[in-house]
Amino acid sequence: MAGWLHIKVGVIKDGVAKYGIRNPIFRPSPITPNYKDYLIFEGISVDESGAQHYLDVHVAYRQACLNAIEYLKKFGYSGAQAYSILGVAPVQGHISGVVDIPNACATLYLPTEIFDFDIMPNAAGPTKFIAGGVDMPTSPDV
Repeated sequence: MAGWLHIKVGVIKDGVAKYGIRNPIFRPSPITPNYKDYLIFEGISVDESGAQHYLDVHVAYRQACLNAIEYLKKFGYSGAQAYSILGVAPVQGHISGVVDIPNACATLYLPTEIFDFDIMPNAAGPTKFIAGGVDMPTSPDV
């Protein structure tokens, strides 16, 4: 995809010592996507084979992503296309709970306004809007 990046960097002498942090901090751009409607996918720390991973938010977030991909496939997207959407869309990932022992919970917020058709669930079920005839290329080593 085409894009443009404008970055301004400020370096603070002895900033690590002054602020007590080890990694960079960022300030968002004043020009940000402003979406108001999201479909939220949840995942817990139980993997695809049913094995429970004690409070593992990585597994939980992967499950949220896999749920979103499977959901988008019902509208005609291929798995690779759905994965690509999650990679470029302004999704939000949240660690939603790490207190419900033994499961961690993570959520993925997908803005519905980025689609040309309605992706909200309804009693009739999903309608296939995408032909799905074109797949995204994957690297040869996958």
